[in-house]
Amino acid sequence: MMHGPLPDQKSRLATATGNGLVAAFERALSWCNNIIVVFAAIALISACAILSDSVLGRALFHSPNYWQDEAAVFLLVGATFMTSAYVQQQRGHIGIEAFVGLLSPTVNRIRLWLVDVASLLFCAFFAWKSWTLAHEAWVDGQVSNSMWSPPLAIPYALMASGMTLLCLQILLQIIIPIFGAARR
Repeated sequence: MMHGPLPDQKSRLATATGNGLVAAFERALSWCNNIIVVFAAIALISACAILSDSVLGRALFHSPNYWQDEAAVFLLVGATFMTSAYVQQQRGHIGIEAFVGLLSPTVNRIRLWLVDVASLLFCAFFAWKSWTLAHEAWVDGQVSNSMWSPPLAIPYALMASGMTLLCLQILLQIIIPIFGAARR
């Protein structure tokens, strides 16, 4: 069975209304995620345009592409990692739920909570290591091996920022049931 919408996911109005601070945090993170999705869409369109220009430039004019491939990769890395919190907010990540029909609703809620806690621990470790990598790239002045040589701190910082936002989104999903609101 594939992961589908959770039964109480449609109940967005009741989310975190029991605690003003949690509700404000949820609104702020949702607003931030929505802004990032717009910029990620622009980044994806830009990557498509850059790669199309690169292909046409090589095919028609035999011009070298010093920067196009790398710029497109940087845009794609940024769009992928920065939108991960938005995807998690929508519960759009793929999950296999073979036991959902076999478990009671209480046990299923506990299972979902444990999966969120395990996901948070993994993503927090990933974010921490990403920030370490970004810091090292910034301090050491690391650049890519291409002729263009953009700083590697850019994609590493995008990766770290995206994973940090994902951690905040998962943390929000963990604490909302504690305040008695519907699970999203």
